[in-house]
Amino acid sequence: MYHAYSLLALELANDRAREARDAHRAALATAGLPERPSVARRALAHGLAAVSRGSAYAVRRLDDCVADDLGRALAPSK
Repeated sequence: MYHAYSLLALELANDRAREARDAHRAALATAGLPERPSVARRALAHGLAAVSRGSAYAVRRLDDCVADDLGRALAPSK
């Protein structure tokens, strides 16, 4: 018996999600906005992501170097 209620609840949730997605698409269409971002916008996003990954890599490398230097500076001297 509970199994039937679970299936019914899933079907209802899927229907609501589908209706919300359709309403969102209709709102975009009436506003004149495309469903997908433009090619230029996507290329810019990929470029910024590449710059972000590169800067994160550089910061990690710098952090490793500084941590090594700090570890040597704080090590007890003989």
